[in-house]
Amino acid sequence: MTTRPGAVIDQGPLITEMDFAAFAMRVSTARYHEADHHRRERERLWMRVWQAAGRADDIPEAGDWMEYRLFDQSFLIVRGRDDRIRGFVNACRHRGNALCEGKGRSARFTCPYHNWSYGLDGKLLAVAKPDFAGSLEDFVGCKDELGLVEVPIECFAGFVFLNPDRAAAPLREFLGEIADLLAPYRLEEMIPAGLNVREALECNWKVVMDAFQEGYHIQAVHPELVAAMDESQERYGFFGDHSVATGPFGAANLEAFGPESQAESIRGLPATFPGVIEVLPRFELLLDGHRDGAGVLSFPAGVTGRLLLQQATRETLEAKGLDVSDLTDTQMSDNHFHLVFPNLFMTIRAGEATVILSTPHPDGDPGRCHWLVQNLMWLPPDERAAKREPLREVPEGEHVPYFLALEQDWEMMQRQQRGLRNAGLDHMALTRQEVRLAHYHSVLDGWVGETEPMPKHTSTHTGERP
Repeated sequence: MTTRPGAVIDQGPLITEMDFAAFAMRVSTARYHEADHHRRERERLWMRVWQAAGRADDIPEAGDWMEYRLFDQSFLIVRGRDDRIRGFVNACRHRGNALCEGKGRSARFTCPYHNWSYGLDGKLLAVAKPDFAGSLEDFVGCKDELGLVEVPIECFAGFVFLNPDRAAAPLREFLGEIADLLAPYRLEEMIPAGLNVREALECNWKVVMDAFQEGYHIQAVHPELVAAMDESQERYGFFGDHSVATGPFGAANLEAFGPESQAESIRGLPATFPGVIEVLPRFELLLDGHRDGAGVLSFPAGVTGRLLLQQATRETLEAKGLDVSDLTDTQMSDNHFHLVFPNLFMTIRAGEATVILSTPHPDGDPGRCHWLVQNLMWLPPDERAAKREPLREVPEGEHVPYFLALEQDWEMMQRQQRGLRNAGLDHMALTRQEVRLAHYHSVLDGWVGETEPMPKHTSTHTGERP
């Protein structure tokens, strides 16, 4: 068998094996609240970088469209009659009126101001009162010059990626090796099930990204996960601007826990990882194979609860007709944390993913953002429509409760922002367990520029630096 892509992470370095000389372990706090830094992010990062703008199945049929807002910019993303997804500046070429807001379906786009209309491919179709405006062929030289302004759009792993920079390099060039690592999960075949929420938060968009790039906070914020996860055993991979880490289920001293304790920690996983629910029946059958006549559970040498979870997960997904042949055993059980720069974080294990997507708030306040939270599930095709969870847009000032761990993070992130904006705190001091944050902020500095002088770390992102 050829090497599975995930093997590169299985063999990645532990914290104790890493050279920290290249990483800046102090991060300026001004980047979380300073208006000038927020402006530089807008111009140097967001207006030039590939970014996930939604899921392709949010617009499944020809004519389906959705608006993507970025600061004060608005883009129109639409599926054409040729099934291709395109992106356009959301403005009529006549006098600049916004064409659409929110989400919908249209056969064409007609400007509500003067009734100019455009096809799903962005081409100008008609103008009102052509006897006054002149024929399309004569009007401002050529009809083709007056189509909607197109922006680069590409799809990968079920996500629609948009880049406001019309001269952007291809998405595949930007993603690099991270694309190969994500492909075996079949994210494009997953659907939102159970949780699909977009909500405003009272914190900078980077606070959200930071929170999900380290397990150091588990001991304080998620004590119920301590028995099931050990961040000291994480393995790491840095791929240009992107990063991956894996957090194995089970503590480093797993052998110190009896079989029943191991089994019980796995039974508690659905509180945070709902996909484990469907695996548990097979897991319990495998456990029963190691019980004696009195029902006492005993593992022979080389067998652990984690190994049985891996076996149960692979067998459960294969029984549903899902192809997991390119996923490693650790991907059957362990969380793999993918950060697709700049703002897409995914906790993934075979058959499911929790997606965290943060964007700056359109009102321009650096202390606010929106986040999108989705549980993606890999289901057989005939089950997907019935189990798809529609997007829930939470009104400003309201809140929808999440599952336990995510609710804990929601509270802590906004609390952190209140501390970060204190003028007397000029930097954060990172620990070795926060190496992914050190890498992430070094990459950000490469795009945006540092708020104040800090030790350098070289980014390998594609394209010219600002």
